[in-house]
Amino acid sequence: MVADTAPHTAPQAASRGSEPANPPAALQVRAWLARRSEAVAIPLAAVAAGFLLFSLFLLALGKSPLGFLDIVWRGGFGSPFALQNSLQRAAPLLFAALCVALPARLGLVVIGGEGAIVLGGVAAAAASQPLAGAPPLLAIPLMALAAAAAGAVWIGAVGALRAYRGVNETIASLLMSYIAIALSNHLIEGLLRDPQSLNKPSTRPIGEAFAVGPMPGMDVHWGLGIGILACLAAYLLTERTTIGFAARIAGGNVRAARIQGLPVGRLVTTFTALGGACAALAGFFEVAAVHSNANASLVAGFGYTGILVAFLARQNPLAILPVAFLLGGIEASSGLIQRRMQLPDATVLVLEGILFLAVLLSETLYGRFRVFSPHLWAGKRAAAGVPATVQA
Repeated sequence: MVADTAPHTAPQAASRGSEPANPPAALQVRAWLARRSEAVAIPLAAVAAGFLLFSLFLLALGKSPLGFLDIVWRGGFGSPFALQNSLQRAAPLLFAALCVALPARLGLVVIGGEGAIVLGGVAAAAASQPLAGAPPLLAIPLMALAAAAAGAVWIGAVGALRAYRGVNETIASLLMSYIAIALSNHLIEGLLRDPQSLNKPSTRPIGEAFAVGPMPGMDVHWGLGIGILACLAAYLLTERTTIGFAARIAGGNVRAARIQGLPVGRLVTTFTALGGACAALAGFFEVAAVHSNANASLVAGFGYTGILVAFLARQNPLAILPVAFLLGGIEASSGLIQRRMQLPDATVLVLEGILFLAVLLSETLYGRFRVFSPHLWAGKRAAAGVPATVQA
């Protein structure tokens, strides 16, 4: 029996060895690209599906979807003025998205960034009053610190409730957002109100000395630059540090993290507090660079749009940058849409809601397509002689 099979196996092995095969490194790269492309292809498909559904909505209203897209392009991206307006709108979205993305590393869904933004703006305006006459290089960082502290305490409390009392962070953060907005309105219309603000209650102006100016060569305030740096810092924190690695472990399996001795409670509180501080910085820049005081305009919906930005970016701080710019451009074109197409200003909110539903539904598609799965390359790895334990 052995004598009969031996002559046949040797030529087969020789023929396999003579066939060209991709080197193991190339196969690993191809499998790595297949997996990573899933995080790009599915969100893009969700956006396309959302725009398709919104087109049906426009057709039902008797409006042209192509005309809508043309106005969005011209209003948000078609000229230097439109680009700068989009970047201005994107600046607070960067901070608001980080308020969602950072806790998401621990498996948390925090949606209370709007309240942290408003509280941050009120805290910055309140801190500017006792600092009157101080050097701007000292006063402006202190105002930013006061705003960040307010947001960190507020959203950090949501994390503490989750970690130590088991309170659902999604519901808690949403309710805390409503409380923060009500508290801010109470302070703006009461204790911190400027007596000269009659029809539109607001705090006292921070003064020109404490105003944050535009970035060099642009008509966009420094909130954009700081927001970009915050996204880069968040990426380094979550992907290149031991704290970020511990957070990912805790987000994947809390019981395993506790068995390994990781301080899950402190991690949850820390990351939610960092997210709240980021959101509050958006409120600081709205006061210091846009409004010059705290008023009802702080409740602009940036916190809710930030949720969509974070989900579209798959909670990746680097991907937040282009997504925030895209959503900022869409919001920047809302006024032009209202004038040219005779549509309500809230039409953009309808589009964002449809996009958000499409993104949520797309979450069920991950892992369902073999083309994005590393297992697709298992046979080729085996043919190339790569051990089964090698991960793509």
